[in-house]
Amino acid sequence: MITGHQRPYGAGPPVSVFTLGTMRALGSPAQMEAVLRAALAAGLNHLETAPAYGPAESFLGQALAALAQHGLRPEGGWRITSKLLPGSDLATAQQQLRAILKRLGIPQLTTLAVHGLNLPEHLAWAHQGPGAELLAWATGEGLVGQVGFTSHGSPELIEAALATGRFQACSLHLHLFDQTRLPLARAALAEGIGVLAISPADKGGRLYDPPPELLADCAPFHPLELAYRFLLDQGVSTLSLGAEQPSDLAWAAAIGGPSPAGGWCSPSSPASTAAEAQPPWLSPEQRQALTRLGTAGRERLGAERCGQCRACLPCPNAVPIPELLRLRNLAVGHGMEVFAGQRYNLIGRAGHWWEALNAEACQGCGACLPRCPLTLPIPALLADTHRRLAAAPRRRLWG
Repeated sequence: MITGHQRPYGAGPPVSVFTLGTMRALGSPAQMEAVLRAALAAGLNHLETAPAYGPAESFLGQALAALAQHGLRPEGGWRITSKLLPGSDLATAQQQLRAILKRLGIPQLTTLAVHGLNLPEHLAWAHQGPGAELLAWATGEGLVGQVGFTSHGSPELIEAALATGRFQACSLHLHLFDQTRLPLARAALAEGIGVLAISPADKGGRLYDPPPELLADCAPFHPLELAYRFLLDQGVSTLSLGAEQPSDLAWAAAIGGPSPAGGWCSPSSPASTAAEAQPPWLSPEQRQALTRLGTAGRERLGAERCGQCRACLPCPNAVPIPELLRLRNLAVGHGMEVFAGQRYNLIGRAGHWWEALNAEACQGCGACLPRCPLTLPIPALLADTHRRLAAAPRRRLWG
């Protein structure tokens, strides 16, 4: 059986450094099976799904059964995470969990996560309300091995969730181009809490389709490879990869899984030897490329670069200043206008999953100005962000 590099994941069994996210292979059960076979060949053993992903659980259950008929599974078996949205009463949530297990065709989830612990009321539900009862019941009945949460919320909320001691795993937005939550991830890992990086390829900057500036800044390496290796070098337990087709797993196979010779090689450098690409995850040359990338972005932005210190908060008008200026940093500093525009135009259209206010909410009150250690003209930069990025909004992938 094919086994790639694995890491501890909370109180559960070790997981592959890449996780197959199942929110994209939704065309048919056959498509899901093809992707699952490719994940197995790439050395993945961790699967992440959710009822909110449409038919994903049903398709995945069928694919798991099809592979099992041929004796195909990772060594030690699959590790499977599914999720439940917060807010249900205990009886409803219990029914939802039983339905998940039935769709997947398994007796136990490796991890059950609260899906979208994004607001204080979500944390209250999971820590002291019906969610707390659900998690205790599910583990007591042996229906789940451990519990966790995913969050698109503020760093303060995530810190509070981790401090409860209730969770053994968490899924966070950890990206090469958004390192705000990395200190939280390091603290969680130090406490033995498993950490999954949410969508470092797509929500991390559409790095599978990088602009010319980004390609040039990262050369001779691909930006996506550097992003993956950066997060693994930081100690993150596993990185999610929402594959739509088998070829989407190429980087996972190259970085996290064994090559035919037993080592690791890059798809962009097939002649690489195992010794050159084995962990540690970043070679000196790759570290130099990351340094050049950062330098290039700073030079393009000049004195207008936001340092993401968050000292400008709170804004009297609740404008998410750091996040908006982060998108401007990406557009101006790295040529990532397409990604930044997509994220900007999702604001106000995704409920608690994303920001509610864009730069138009800035009233120019100037309360942020004396707080900024870089003395940035924040209202003017927010206005420029809107001019650059505002466009017709796009639909989310799911929900």
